[in-house]
Amino acid sequence: MPPEEQLVERLRQVCLALPEATEKISHGSPSWFVRRMFVSYVGHHHGDEHLAIWVAAPEGAQEEMVTAEPARFFVPPYVGHRGWLGMRLDVEPEGPDWDEVREVVTDAYRVVAPRRLAARLGGGT
Repeated sequence: MPPEEQLVERLRQVCLALPEATEKISHGSPSWFVRRMFVSYVGHHHGDEHLAIWVAAPEGAQEEMVTAEPARFFVPPYVGHRGWLGMRLDVEPEGPDWDEVREVVTDAYRVVAPRRLAARLGGGT
């Protein structure tokens, strides 16, 4: 399996492990929903050199993470004005830190999931 497909498969496992998460193609890319979209995989968007995800982010997280690590996090086009966060998956030679990806994806899920589903994750909503 090519490296990009491996990234998508691993991301798929992380996203679909969340309660009632589903996968659909949106704007030509695999995206994950819990009623509404919470993560979209974005490979080389409009010629961008990076493989990334765009995620719904808790209030204030976008600015905090982009400021702290601009080589890994960015304000994505189209959805960035709504607080969404971009995370590059191909910055590290050994691949992304999957614990961190899981954390970012889980935070995104909590932002859009109904309270009863988010509560199933524990740790509050």
